[in-house]
Amino acid sequence: MAGPSGVGPRANVTGVVTAALRRSFSSLAVPNYRRYFTGQVVSVSGNWMQMVAEAWLLLTLTGSGVAVGALTAAQFAPFLLFAAWGGVMADRIPKRRLLIFTQAAMAAPALFLFGVTAAGVVAPWMVFATAFARGSVNSIDNPARQSFVIEMVGADRVVNAVSLNSVVVQSSRILGPGIAGAVIALFGVAPCFAVNALTFAVMIGALRSMRSDELRPAPVKKHERGAVRAAVGYVARTPALAIPLAMMGLVGTLAFNFQTVLPLLAHFTFGGGADAYAVLLGAMGIGSIAGALANGARGRTGPRLLVASALGFGAFGLLAAAAPSFPLEVAALIPLGAASITFAAGVNSQLQLEVEPAMRGRVMALYSIVFLGSTPLGGPLTGWLSEAIDPRAGLILGGLAALTAGIGAWFAFARVHRGEHLARARGAGGGRPREGRVLGETVFARVRRWRELDPG
Repeated sequence: MAGPSGVGPRANVTGVVTAALRRSFSSLAVPNYRRYFTGQVVSVSGNWMQMVAEAWLLLTLTGSGVAVGALTAAQFAPFLLFAAWGGVMADRIPKRRLLIFTQAAMAAPALFLFGVTAAGVVAPWMVFATAFARGSVNSIDNPARQSFVIEMVGADRVVNAVSLNSVVVQSSRILGPGIAGAVIALFGVAPCFAVNALTFAVMIGALRSMRSDELRPAPVKKHERGAVRAAVGYVARTPALAIPLAMMGLVGTLAFNFQTVLPLLAHFTFGGGADAYAVLLGAMGIGSIAGALANGARGRTGPRLLVASALGFGAFGLLAAAAPSFPLEVAALIPLGAASITFAAGVNSQLQLEVEPAMRGRVMALYSIVFLGSTPLGGPLTGWLSEAIDPRAGLILGGLAALTAGIGAWFAFARVHRGEHLARARGAGGGRPREGRVLGETVFARVRRWRELDPG
C-alpha cells in the first residue's frame, strides 16, 4: 500500500539501501582515490596469489606444516624490525614517490621466485628469503599507504576510504587464492609469481597517473635525530592515539589470528578438509565486506564505535568458539568478520584523524607494528593452544582479549573525559570544583553520560 506521497514501502526500502550504498562508495568520486582503489584491487589480489603459491610450494618441498607456519612469521617479522623506520621515511619523503619505489621493489622477490621455480632449482631457504624480503619492503610500503589515504580524500572522507581499503583486502582474500588455485592446477606454481610481479606495474601506473594538484600532502619532515622516539612519546602524551593503539596491540596479538585458527578448526574440530576451510574463510570474508561497507556508509568513528566494535568482536568470538555444529560455526563467523573489520577500520581512521600531519607516517607505522607485526608473536601462541587443547581455545583467547580491550578502553576514555571536565571546571569557575562528586561517579553515571564521549 502506498504512503501519503504515493511511494510504497518497497520503494522506500530500495531508496534507503541505494543511499547507503552510495555513501559506502563515496570516496570513489575522488579521481585520485579511484585510480588508487583500482590499482589496489589488482595488486592485493596478486599478493594473495603469491602467498598461497609460496605456502603450496613450501609444503611440496618440505611436507612440513611447521615450515608453512614459519613462512608466515618470515613474512610479518620485518614489521617488528623495520616498520618504525618505514614510518620515518613516510614522513620525510613524499608518499606517492615512496610508494612508486616500494611497489617496484616488491616485484623483485616475485620475479626471483618465478625464475628459480621455473628453472627447477628452488629450495626451501629461497622461499623463506623471498617472504622475508617482501615483508621487509612491505614494512616500509604499509605505513606510507596507510597515511597516504587522507592525502587523497581529505579528513571528511577518510573513514569511508579506510573502509573501502578493507573491502579491497577482504575481496582480494577470496579472489586471489581462487585464481591461484586455478593457475596452480592448470599451469603449476611458477606462473603465480610472474602474475604477481605484473600486478605491481598496474599499481605503479595508478600512482603515476594521479593529479598532484588534487592531493593534500602533509608537510615533509626534515631529518632529525630520535624521530621514532619522538613519535612514541607523542603517542604516549595523546590519549586519543594511545588508547586505540593499546586496544589494537592487545587484539592484534591475541585475536587477529584467523589464518592459524580457521584451518585447524575446519580439520580437527569439524573433521573437514580444504573445502570446509574455504567455507569458513568465505564466511569471514562475507562478514568483513559487509562490516566494511556499513562502516563506510556511517562515515565516522570515535570512542563509542571503538568500544562497541571491540565488545562485539569479543562476544562473537566466544559465540563462534561455542558453536556446536559446522553450519552454526559458519553463521557465527559472519558477524565476527563484520565486528573485526569495523574495529580495525575504526582504529585506523581514529589515528589518521587525530594525529598531526607531520607525525602521520610514524603513527601509522606504529599501527602496522601492533596489527601486523604482532602476528609472529600471537600466531604461534594461538597455534600451540589450538594444538594442546582445542582449536576453540584460540577463539576463546581472542574473544577474551577483545572484551578486555573494549572494557579497558571504556574506562580509559571515561577517565580522559573526566580529566577534561575537571580542567574546564577549574578554568570556568575560578576556584576548586567539587572534585569528590566528579571523581566519585559510579559506573551507571558513566553509562548515562556515555554519549558525551562521542557526540557524533
